[in-house]
Amino acid sequence: MADTAAQEVLELTRELIGFRTLASRPEEIARGVAFLEEQLARRGISFRRLEHEGIPSLLVTRPDGSVPVLLLSHLDVVEAPEALFTPRIENGMLFGRGSLDDKYAVALSVVLAGEMRRELSARGLGPEALPLGLLITADEETGGRRGARAALPHLRAEFAIALDGGNLKKIVVKEKGILRLKLIARGKAAHGARPWLGENAIERLIADIAALRRHFALETPDHWHRTMNVSRIQGGKALNQVPDEAEALFDIRYTETDDVEDLVAAIRRDIEGELVELEREPLFLGGESPYLERLRAIAGFPELGAEHGASDARFLSAFGIPGIVWGADGDASAHAADEHLRIDSLFALHGILREFFLGLLPLP
Repeated sequence: MADTAAQEVLELTRELIGFRTLASRPEEIARGVAFLEEQLARRGISFRRLEHEGIPSLLVTRPDGSVPVLLLSHLDVVEAPEALFTPRIENGMLFGRGSLDDKYAVALSVVLAGEMRRELSARGLGPEALPLGLLITADEETGGRRGARAALPHLRAEFAIALDGGNLKKIVVKEKGILRLKLIARGKAAHGARPWLGENAIERLIADIAALRRHFALETPDHWHRTMNVSRIQGGKALNQVPDEAEALFDIRYTETDDVEDLVAAIRRDIEGELVELEREPLFLGGESPYLERLRAIAGFPELGAEHGASDARFLSAFGIPGIVWGADGDASAHAADEHLRIDSLFALHGILREFFLGLLPLP
């Protein structure tokens, strides 16, 4: 049986799933953040509301802006059918958009902060002894630059746990970096009945894609190497016209063994068209910390591993904060139509983190 606080996490997660906190629904994000402000205030937790380019974040630290361990989570979710915003519990699993990514983490963070605040009061201590801090953002699914990246300069943390990946048996200590490219091919328009009078941009684009793909030929069983996904192709204006322009978008993930500058330069040498760099995001490399060793001991020594995806944890290194990506189990269902959270793993995670933070409190 779960204790009262663990049940509180589950119920709060269910409430949060009902908020349609999509990038396309800023009014719902604002409503969700206001709800969380009420939840924090009700638990006696002081917080700051930050806003950057219209994106709100909630920050909880000690009064001086410091925190031993920061819990990082996000309220925003990806698009979903309306039915997924009505949570349901079946066979020990909580289903709904955000159940795994990442509303359980928001709820868990809020409840843990409330528990630690009550424990401090019972020991006659104030918020200056708070063992944890919270950063709850609202743009992780769209890049995180207006949320975590903008908020991290407002705090000082010794360690961070991004509750946004991994599972109870695996702590993520590195994630791939992101490189997004656009390839533009140009040709010469002509009537589709006389293609010899034109130069087909789509055919040129196909040739350039083949040349680009040669830079991603490596395949290993664990796939810990750079990868390329052709995300979008478009070109042509009319069925009976030789297209004079076509373009493709690429989502590239790279590892610590890649030199991104050299990679982009090599691709440019091998193609005829124009290559535009749209976005470049750093790797996440967690670093070492005694907090990690303490947490692993409490959790039964889960393995340390890598993840192919990316999270807001990638911004930690820029501020000298070691950290990990970790969380409850959900069978890799994030963003899926059957997104779900295993409730027993949520309760177990809550117990581990509560023990971890209680151990950081000053003795009474």
